[in-house]
Amino acid sequence: MGETVSTNFIHNIIEKDLESHKYGDKVITRFPPEPNGYLHIGHAKSITLNFTTAMKYGGTCNLRYDDTNPVKEDVEYVDSIEEDVKWLGFQWDKRLWASEYFEKMYEAAVELIKKGKAYVDDLTPEQMKEYRGTLKEPGKESPCRNQSVEENLKLFEEMRAGKYADGERVLRAKIDMASPNINMRDPIIYRIAHITHHNTGDKWCIYPMYDFAHPIEDAIEGITHSICTLEFEDHRPLYDWVLREVGWWETPPQQIEFARLDLTNTVMSKRYLKALVDDAVVEGWDDPRMPTIAGLRRRGYTPEAIRDFCERIGVSKANSKVEVSLLEHCVREDLQEKVGNRNVIEKPIKVVITNYPEDKSEMITIENHNKIPEMGTRQVPFSRELYIDGDDFMEVPAKKYFRMFPGNEVRFKGAYFIKCNEVVKNEDGSIKELLCTYDPESRGGESPDGRKVKGTIHWVDAKTAVKIRIRNYDYLMIPDEEGNNQLNPNSVEDTWGYGEPLLAEAQPGERFQFFRHGYYVADSKLTTDDEKVFNRIVGLKSSWKPAK
Repeated sequence: MGETVSTNFIHNIIEKDLESHKYGDKVITRFPPEPNGYLHIGHAKSITLNFTTAMKYGGTCNLRYDDTNPVKEDVEYVDSIEEDVKWLGFQWDKRLWASEYFEKMYEAAVELIKKGKAYVDDLTPEQMKEYRGTLKEPGKESPCRNQSVEENLKLFEEMRAGKYADGERVLRAKIDMASPNINMRDPIIYRIAHITHHNTGDKWCIYPMYDFAHPIEDAIEGITHSICTLEFEDHRPLYDWVLREVGWWETPPQQIEFARLDLTNTVMSKRYLKALVDDAVVEGWDDPRMPTIAGLRRRGYTPEAIRDFCERIGVSKANSKVEVSLLEHCVREDLQEKVGNRNVIEKPIKVVITNYPEDKSEMITIENHNKIPEMGTRQVPFSRELYIDGDDFMEVPAKKYFRMFPGNEVRFKGAYFIKCNEVVKNEDGSIKELLCTYDPESRGGESPDGRKVKGTIHWVDAKTAVKIRIRNYDYLMIPDEEGNNQLNPNSVEDTWGYGEPLLAEAQPGERFQFFRHGYYVADSKLTTDDEKVFNRIVGLKSSWKPAK
């Protein structure tokens, strides 16, 4: 892909391991999503880190579905995850499923029972919570904790055979009920769930907990560096305990944590995002306001811009909040080198050039990009009746306003000098049209007598203009008075405008700069041959400033 991957503390750890040949010369990472929702921009950081780290050291990266909780999982999410990873520009070495290791995990649990390191418990959830203790007080041992190995093996086998109802029994690791780390106070490692699994059907009615399954999955696959987010730091002692006590791997993988992405004006809780979808607050997981990768793709963001953003924010051990304006800056910076402009008019006002022949029409040559001549030019029709943008006219001009107002002359971009002479209004006082004159000698935007105009505005030809639907997006979340995120009631403005004729040919996913308005993309779902719908990707001006 061409990007340079900068060094970070994770890479420093890996390089020391390579020097000591801890894992030989291997670097194997993995991206392990749970298929219970669509991936979001936070996952993009993890995807980029895991895949680029493997690439940097000539290693491999697996895509592994952590499908140990069949209650929440769906094949729809699997398909979306694979599309997202590929769209970001990455290809996994192996596609794997945690459920492929259920038998091995069961054997590992039996191994722990035989070593006296796990036991079957029948405490209720309420009792278990009571026995667990607090951050200040140790927990107390369950009456089941000292059952014999034989009794635990029998009960665990009966759990697998389906003898007990959901929640009636669990398998717990036997560690330390007085540990200052609550995760080590005899955590549950297996639960009962009589539910059909998308991969294994009804073969199993007991399922491993994430903290037990994850280290075993990593070890089976030969993962060397298990890179995960900071909330798992307190779980690392349990990760290491499982691998050590099962004891099957001479050089087990090591877990390394990094700070997860926290972005202003954004919420990245899968549960919250799913609620927005389920409650029809948004159009779906790929609503262009959503922080999901599917939503960003439909919004018109590019994979290059997202990878650039992930690289810029870096990898650290400390949680911090990143300004969403940096992400927008990366998108804008990527698009400005790739996307040609088009004339689009919002809040249109009709201009009638009274001294232009009624039966005449001509083609005006306009550059596709102001700074990249290699993008070429296009022909745009010009005739007696045109539309200009509502923001480009003021009947009573403000100070230092140089666009169109009565008595003022402006340059119509690429065409002629145009002077506004009269404002014609409807009965309700709204503007019907502006009566103007043009200077036939000023074609191309320059006057032969050398007179200067200060304002340049864009336009479209009224006869050939294409009516388009425009969706201008704001942030889905905005801060309340306490600085907490709340839903923005004005997160989208659904409006319309007129575009130059070429926009009638716009294909879904095609991007343009609407001159002076911003970057837009033809919506991948709603754009048809008959209707063109454009989403604003990002505005033209950046509010992000690099740190000094």
